[in-house]
Amino acid sequence: MTSTRATGAALTSLVLAGAATLAGCSTQAAGGAGGASDGVVVLASFYPLQYVAQQIGGDLVTVDNLTPPAAEPHDLELSPAQVREIGTADLVVYLSGFQAAVDEGVESRAPEHVVDAADATGLVEHAEETEEEHAEHAEEGDGHDHGSTDPHFWLDPSRLAAVGQAVADELSAVDPEHADEYAAGALRLGEQLDGLDQEMADGLAACQGATLVTSHAAFGYLADRYALEQVGISELDPEAEPSPARLREIGAVVRENGVKTLYSETLVSPKVTETLAADLGVDTAVLDPLEGLSEEASAAGDDYVSVMRANLAALEEGLVCA
Repeated sequence: MTSTRATGAALTSLVLAGAATLAGCSTQAAGGAGGASDGVVVLASFYPLQYVAQQIGGDLVTVDNLTPPAAEPHDLELSPAQVREIGTADLVVYLSGFQAAVDEGVESRAPEHVVDAADATGLVEHAEETEEEHAEHAEEGDGHDHGSTDPHFWLDPSRLAAVGQAVADELSAVDPEHADEYAAGALRLGEQLDGLDQEMADGLAACQGATLVTSHAAFGYLADRYALEQVGISELDPEAEPSPARLREIGAVVRENGVKTLYSETLVSPKVTETLAADLGVDTAVLDPLEGLSEEASAAGDDYVSVMRANLAALEEGLVCA
């Protein structure tokens, strides 16, 4: 009897030990799988930076975008939860001076790993605000006052590639075990953007010197890269109403240069551009400044490259080229 009880106790102990071992293995496996699926958490401030992080990190990263789809990034306001996320993300990728709320969040939360695209690519001046515009922005405090520094560097694919390398370097610092994968991602992205750059150069080769009239001066880097002459109806602020004097200036530019198309853009009302085009008897077309994907582009599965190709097609059709 005693022997039977001892044997039963021993069997019970073995079963419990085996269950504990299996439970431990199961918990470890579940934890590992969860870590692998979550990966490194990257927080991007708006779409082009999200695209870069996704291309470089692939399945190793989870990329969140602070700017909702189809939203105007200039107007972004962060919730308390988003501000906290800036402090907890493994890597934050943003553009200083572009979104005031993000600048404030980065300053207050001081994340350990940050890529500022302005440092990675370098920004230049493309348009000067009028005294009237500058005074309005200073009074409103709306976060649109870029001065004469143009933030829209990503419309030159070669500049976006430079940001990609900076993101790869910082991801390697966060996750050194996968540094080779991040370096390979940067190389692939660079090759992809080099190919896009060549497509655009070839497509716009006959258009060098053409006047590009846009609803606001977001396309300065693109114009510089491909030898176009950008004229912004509303300069750098997409929501600024052009003065009657500015509209007369644009009319003179259109007549003097034989411009046949005025370009409005996604995410911003085309009303001013369409009204001016009707008054001048010219056509309108749409360019996408890629500050965020439109609802139509998102639904169609478009990305940075496909939207830039659509921009190229619109330019080829609407510009006055040789």
